[in-house]
Amino acid sequence: MTSYIDSTKLAYQSGTEAIKNPVTGDSMVVLLSTHESGGNLFTAKFTLPPGSYGTPLHYHNNLLETFEVLSGALEMELGEKGNIKVLRPGEVVYVPAGMYHSFRNSSDKEVVFVSSVHPAGEFEQFIRAMYGLAIDGKVSPSGMPKNLLHFALIIQKADLVLAGLPVFLQKVIIGSLAALARLLGMENSLSKYW
Repeated sequence: MTSYIDSTKLAYQSGTEAIKNPVTGDSMVVLLSTHESGGNLFTAKFTLPPGSYGTPLHYHNNLLETFEVLSGALEMELGEKGNIKVLRPGEVVYVPAGMYHSFRNSSDKEVVFVSSVHPAGEFEQFIRAMYGLAIDGKVSPSGMPKNLLHFALIIQKADLVLAGLPVFLQKVIIGSLAALARLLGMENSLSKYW
């Protein structure tokens, strides 16, 4: 049986599908899809342009996420607001479920890193929807979906909790909006991305 780490190493060699976000300028190459791993893992290589914002501080309820820098310098906030670590080529960070984290490229050079999510859950659907909505012009200048119902659906797929807002309140609001979106059949409008 292939281990989690072995699967990640194999993934580096298999990716060919590249997707570019025209709004934020970052790009992604899927190295190992959720389907290919039997739901065990999703791995992608990301390229962030200089000054790229990346993600806000958040955590995942059930997902372990890893980050390995291939080139450039990836700035990460880990555990709590203000705890900054800069990853250089060859450095890896493991982010367990429940740990706050964010990433960005605050340098003047491009950064390339590989990120893996274990178990894969619906994370691939989340990331493909974010890129697809950007390609279709349905996001704000910061890359966030303009439609709150789309936002709620994909936040649930990412198993994501944002820092700064009470968790209970997030669950109620996101859960209610996602339920309304499903009732209105809006998940079908996102399914084309995955």
